[in-house]
Amino acid sequence: MLIRTNDPRGAQAFQTQFNRLLSEAFGSLSRPDEGVSASWAPPVDISETADRLAFSIEVPGFKDEELKLRVENGVLTVEGERSFEKETKDKTWHRVERSYGKFLRSFSLPSNADTAKVEAKLEDGVLHIELPRREEAKPKSIPISVAKAIPATAKA
Repeated sequence: MLIRTNDPRGAQAFQTQFNRLLSEAFGSLSRPDEGVSASWAPPVDISETADRLAFSIEVPGFKDEELKLRVENGVLTVEGERSFEKETKDKTWHRVERSYGKFLRSFSLPSNADTAKVEAKLEDGVLHIELPRREEAKPKSIPISVAKAIPATAKA
């Protein structure tokens, strides 16, 4: 029986689990010359207002020094790594569902984002990143002046 759903997180969770299974079975499928390979990706919400662009990235358990954030050539990049707890002889694992390894997320930024004023804050396992819009890119109201009529007697 098939169940139809519009939940994008369900599809993303399935893709993450499927990728993990492939990686465990066949090793990393990325080419060695591709540079950093990511084994998982934290979920991200992106929103915008008239004044700013905001990212909320779920990274529970991370400390700020374990995350790298950079903006280069109009691309925002966030990366980090979660290491698996070292196995001990007195502990038996029954289930491991959390993702481990490196992650790397990159996002193309709109041209009106002010990358010189990016702000980042880690709070309750969520990395909040905000980029204000450049002043010249914000919508502006232009006042319209009304020309005063010249009296008819002044024209003569």
